[in-house]
Amino acid sequence: MDLPRDSTTFGPPLETVAELIGGPRIDDLLRRAARRAPHHPSLVADGLVLDHAALDARVSDCAEALRAAFGGPGTVIAIAAELTVDFAVTFLGISRSGNTSAMFNPLVPDDTLVHVLNACGARAAVLSPRMHHRILALRSRLPLLDRLVVTADAGDGTPVLAGLGRTAVPPGEEVETACLQFTSGTTGAPKTVRLSHRNLLVNAAQSAHAHRLTADSVALDNLPSFHLMHLDTALAVGATLVLCPEEDRAALVELARDRRATHLYSLPVRLSRLAGDERLPGFRVPSLRAVLSGGSALPPRTTTALQEHFGVPVVQGYGLAETSPSTHFDLPEGPTVGSSGPPVAGTACRITDVRTGEVLPVGERGEIQVRGPQLMLGYLGDGPAGAEAPADADGWFRTGDVGRIDGSGRLFVVDRIKDVFKCDNWLVSPTEIERVLMRHPAVADCVVFDRPDELSGAVAVALVVPRGDGVDPAALTGFANTRLPYYEHLAELRLVDGIPRSATGKVQRRELRDRMFGPL
Repeated sequence: MDLPRDSTTFGPPLETVAELIGGPRIDDLLRRAARRAPHHPSLVADGLVLDHAALDARVSDCAEALRAAFGGPGTVIAIAAELTVDFAVTFLGISRSGNTSAMFNPLVPDDTLVHVLNACGARAAVLSPRMHHRILALRSRLPLLDRLVVTADAGDGTPVLAGLGRTAVPPGEEVETACLQFTSGTTGAPKTVRLSHRNLLVNAAQSAHAHRLTADSVALDNLPSFHLMHLDTALAVGATLVLCPEEDRAALVELARDRRATHLYSLPVRLSRLAGDERLPGFRVPSLRAVLSGGSALPPRTTTALQEHFGVPVVQGYGLAETSPSTHFDLPEGPTVGSSGPPVAGTACRITDVRTGEVLPVGERGEIQVRGPQLMLGYLGDGPAGAEAPADADGWFRTGDVGRIDGSGRLFVVDRIKDVFKCDNWLVSPTEIERVLMRHPAVADCVVFDRPDELSGAVAVALVVPRGDGVDPAALTGFANTRLPYYEHLAELRLVDGIPRSATGKVQRRELRDRMFGPL
């Protein structure tokens, strides 16, 4: 087969998913679902089952309460992305009230929480009692945040959402920025991303199509916090979304079986624990059609183990906060291990040289650049409007990630640009070395980063969490180095009890490196 000359590849036309978009606001997806199938289950959590009509009624009531409490249009209202019904109702209610939501991760440390709340300029917040008490402890560091409402009685007299007055929302109101989200901050302070209603609507349709969701799908969301994509994609097709924040694998499988889940969404770290659970042979979910992963690379042995056990495709995608978030997803009909798949509908991708920006041929590593209608409006707080365009003149956005595209148009994500390094002028990916180490049965977890070297510039070192006692670091080093090119060889390997990770399984490589060897 003749391969294309360069790596540029395109997803199917946007018209493929046009009927799923709806609009003009993201909450209109719920209006449409309630109109088409009012009694179809929409949201399930903790034994509560809300059909589309009941959820829609809650959202309208919430919108009127928010309008009474905070006014509008365009008020920035902060909400913690906790995996609860209250979050879904509040997010959609903010949209319907004509205001802008600022979604923050409830699991971030205090300093990051203070940074994102100040950066987004939120003067109001709707919080669970637990999150409310945490915010109160930080109140002296949040000078802008002066209006708080709680979803249930917090015991301190703070107004409760249900007890607020109600103000009708003028029809047809729409604001440019539907939602503010925050980058993960793995390579610096989180940035505030401005997403429009159009961004969210288009990506809901793109993702629902890529995931093969239909109205009869039951999507089980097993994450530590709420990922907006899962709510939006379910609403786009009128599917059922089941919330399951529990880490207990037996409880997860039981819920998936009881609710007849067709799609299981989780994180690589949780799926790896499921794949390694000694009880896995007894875990059965007959209704399951696919296991879907995102957030970081899924280890190949996890993919293989779960595919063989459940007899369904285990598929991963790729995206960023700046792209609402999805740009790629592998084909459920025939996924390729390690691939994030082709672009979603209406999306283009190419690989460019990290120094020159030249578009690279198929198969070569470079920076991933994407283009599509899901690309953000821009970052908040970068100076005057238009001072920093979110993309170049042709619409290409630099992701800051390194990857390659194969001859069939599938994307393989290699690493973050700020995590890769050069050894003897060869580009080295810590993630690829980690994948080799994880193939050894004695490795439970690992992380690789660079160490300065006088002759080669930098060399690879690894921290490894052993599986059991008596693991020989030299043997592990030899296992990896015989399977890697010389410039990716490990110069050092240390055994450790654990590796610090975020709630989503991400590692701050630069912090670990600086802790071991000092800042570069």
